[in-house]
Formats: sequence, structure tokens, C-alpha cells
Amino acid sequence: MNTSYKKMMSVLIVAIMLVLTACGNNTNEAKVNNESKPGSTTNEVADTVEPMTLSFYSEDINPQWAEMQDDIGKYITEKTGITIDPEFAVGDAVQKTNLIAASGQYHDLMAPKGSHGVLIDAGAMLDLTDLIEEHAPNIKALLGDQIKRLRYSAEDPSIYFIPNQDTIGQIYFDAGGPFNLQHAVVKEQGFPEMKTLADYEKAIQTYVDKNPTIDGQKTIGLSLLAEDWRIMISVTNPAFWATGAPDDGEYYINPENYEAMYHYRRPEEKEYFRWLNHMNDVGLLDPESFVQKYDQYLAKIASGRVVATIDQEWEIGEAENSLKSAGKHERAYGHYPITLDDSYKAANFQQTGFSGNWGVGITVDAEDPVRAIKFLDFLSSEEGQILTNWGIEGKHYTIVDGKRVITPEFLEMKKNDNNTFKQTTGVGNYNFSLRNGDGVLDSTGNYFTTNNPVQILENYSPVEIEVLKGYGATYWKDLFPKEDEFPIKAWGAAWNIPVPNDSPNTVFNKKMEDITRKRIPEAILAKPADFDKVFDTMLQELDKAGVKEMEKNYTELVKARVKLWSE
Repeated sequence: MNTSYKKMMSVLIVAIMLVLTACGNNTNEAKVNNESKPGSTTNEVADTVEPMTLSFYSEDINPQWAEMQDDIGKYITEKTGITIDPEFAVGDAVQKTNLIAASGQYHDLMAPKGSHGVLIDAGAMLDLTDLIEEHAPNIKALLGDQIKRLRYSAEDPSIYFIPNQDTIGQIYFDAGGPFNLQHAVVKEQGFPEMKTLADYEKAIQTYVDKNPTIDGQKTIGLSLLAEDWRIMISVTNPAFWATGAPDDGEYYINPENYEAMYHYRRPEEKEYFRWLNHMNDVGLLDPESFVQKYDQYLAKIASGRVVATIDQEWEIGEAENSLKSAGKHERAYGHYPITLDDSYKAANFQQTGFSGNWGVGITVDAEDPVRAIKFLDFLSSEEGQILTNWGIEGKHYTIVDGKRVITPEFLEMKKNDNNTFKQTTGVGNYNFSLRNGDGVLDSTGNYFTTNNPVQILENYSPVEIEVLKGYGATYWKDLFPKEDEFPIKAWGAAWNIPVPNDSPNTVFNKKMEDITRKRIPEAILAKPADFDKVFDTMLQELDKAGVKEMEKNYTELVKARVKLWSE
């Protein structure tokens, strides 16, 4: 039985199941066209502000979610009548999404990230093409000719998701990782050069030697997080960052021929993991790195005794906010462009262009898809974006000489107690829909987001400014190679290329993941004399598990995307 026939039968079975479960309800087509909602009009926020609850599923968690009782949430409900009832995935998010797909019972809105293919193959998601065209003028205007990048594939040009993690016109003004070092360390050592792993290690070792305890607790040189998918962010992704490669998920893409390689197989990455093995051997690596849970990791960082982390700011931000709220600004972290040695250039800011990546989709179970798309369109409007990024005028910000300025009360809260700031204001809690990126100006000449040069400086603590000045920089990004030093990637970001659910790579991916997540920690914790044996065993196991066939299949997907985007 060939692949296309199997997929056709799979889709047919799913379609039959959906018809049976939807018996007695309006058809999906009727829902999309809102045939049961007479009087609906195009290009409005909503036909009514009659109360309506939209269930929402997200693979991302939001610890600051306040049940829409924050200031912005209340305003949104008043403006649109919509209340969001969310379910955030806990534990294995991919497994959770697969269970939902298998159940045939879907939320109104779903944001599945990397496992979106399973929902599409299950027939869970509506094609949003006509909804966007007829009822979402703000989303349509933002996308412009980039809308073609939302197409699922050449074989299925449907639009199933509105990007909420990729923005239009994004310009990065700051860096947030991955090689982080406490400000106290570099201050005490007179702002030493911080470019290579050797520089990084020397600074950590010197500080630990001079400061065996911090606030009465044993000093930890470097702590990592390896719980579930977070192992990629803290343990394995940094291997490509340190060896001059951009973020393409589990693959390295050859820019010349678009061939994909499972990035662990790059010889230079082996040397990065060898360095972590060395850090463990000399006692600088936290011995709990591969057993601690996320909350334990955050609590440890919030204690102030972790000198260095290899992670992203969005993952450790909650702990850093706790440090700042306690007045321990010197225990917060600076972000440095660390590489294996001087022969590599950190490609953290290599541009992908607009990737049209993971986002929010409307499911076939949504009672009123038109009202759902209009809600998302409101969030993408200029009014909606200013609201969700800045808050409410007169309360969270004021206009001074034509410029938006965060009020002193909330600026202080944002700088020193950001967790409370988000819970109180709701800023950052409603990024459900497409939006403009940092650096884009609105119709008044103000930045859409607070991640702009002025506000970033406002958010820096005096200690942070002092450290940056010590390195001759204004922003952390100034320390990194610039975007124009690298070509724009023709394939965007490989990590968000959809893998068909019937592809053999869905099986291959799990096999490779099981191998690497077992062997990488084992190699790091091995005696140095045994490192090569353990690492080479991993490479052999990957080969036996079919890694080369997996790479070949993924190469075809990369080339297909390049072709799709060029049409």
C-alpha cells in the first residue's frame, strides 16, 4: 500500500468520524460562512459583545495567566465580549496534543506548535484562507504578500494557523542568552574578555574559587536544565550556537545545497559536549543538572547562588525577576556570544525572514469561527497591539510629547517585579494572534512594542548598565555579530517545517530523541577517559536507527519549502 493511498484512507476515516460526531450540527462550511448567524458583517471586531467563551489550548504554559482578571483581560472582554478559557499543556506537550487529536474533541482555538501536523491530519483544523480574506482585514494587511508563507504545503495550500510566535518586521534590539553569567562575576574580575568557552570557564572558576558560598549557600558554577523538552534549550541547542550554526531545531542545514544533518553528528558539536564533560569533571557543573525539575531549577537560580546558566531568558526570566524584586541585581545575568573557540562566529541573529511559523488555529468544533477570527483580528489591529503590548492609556502609560511612556509606578514594577507586572496588567498574556515585531512603528510614530531601544534601557538596572558600559556596549546585542554578517536563510527556520504525520520521520524522530536524550547526559557525566566511547556509541546507535534516511527525508522537506516560498 503506497503512502499517498494510506494518507487518503486516513483522511477518509477521520472525515467519516467527524461527520458521525457532528451529526445534527451545522456543517463546517456553514460555520465558516456563518450561515447560522444572520446579520454578520465583515471587517468589524464583532457583531455583538454578547458574552462568549472561547476554549483555548496551548503547548506553551503561562504561569502569569490571571483568568483575564488583569487590566487588559477585562478590557478585552468588555470590548469584544470574549472570554478565553485556556488549557496549558503540562508535562509532555506533544503527547498531550496527540491525545487531543485522537479524542476527536477539540478546543475552539488551538496552538499546538511542533505537533500541529497531527491535528491537521486528524481533520481538526479549519482552513482559514476564506476567513482571513472575508473577516480579518488587519491580519490580511499585516501579512501582505507574505501570506503565501502560511500555506501548509504545495500539496495542501490551506492556511491552518495564524502565526503568533513570528512577527512582521521583527528587529532584535537585545539578546537573551544562551551563555549567561552573573553581573557580580564580571564586575569583580574587571570585565574580562568573554568570547570563548575558555573565557567563560575561567571567569566561572575564578569566581567560585574566591566565593565558595553565596548568601550562606554553596556556590554553583554552572547549572543546566534537562527536564523533558527543555533539555534542548539548555543542554543540546547551545552546541550549535557555540559552533557557529543558527537555530534550525534538531538539524543543521547546509546553506549551499539545503541538505539536512542531525546536528549532533557535526564533529565540532562533539567538542562542545566534551567541554561540558570537562566542566563536570572539575566540579563546576551542577551535579543535579540532569535530575532537577523546572521549579527546582528556577528556585535554585532565584537563590542567587548559580553563577552561570546556559539557557534562554524566557526560560529563566521568572527566577531572574525574583532576584530583581529582592534587590539582588548583581545576581542577574548578562548574555554573551560564547563560541567553542575564536574560529567560530555566533550566528544567534542570523535572519530567517518571515517564517509564518507556529500559531493559533480555529478548529472544526468552534461554534462560531467568524467571531473567533474577528477576535483574533482585533488583537492584530493597531488598537489591539498597543493594548496588549503597552496596556491602557492613562493607567499603564501616558503620552508625553507625542511618545508613549510607561507610568513610573508600572515601570518600577516591570523592572523589579515583572511577574507581578504581567499578572496585574496582562501585558504579554494575550499574544494569541499575528502582530508587528520589535522596531515597527505605528501610525503615531511610536513603537508597537516595549522591546524598543528606549524601553529596553529603561528596564535595565544600574548594575546592568554598568556592566554593559564595562564592555563598551549599550545593549547585550551589541556584543554579538550583526544580522548583516550572515545571509538570510532561504528556508526560514527549519524547526517549524511541518512533517507529514504519515512520514517515516515521525518514527525516526522519536528514535533519535530517545538515543540523544539518554547518551548526551551520559557522555557529559562520564569520566573524561570514557567520553569518546560513550559519544561514539551514540553516533553508532543513531546510524543503526536510520539517521541518514531521516536526514534524507528532511532534506526533501527543506527543499520543498524553499521551492514553495519562491513560487
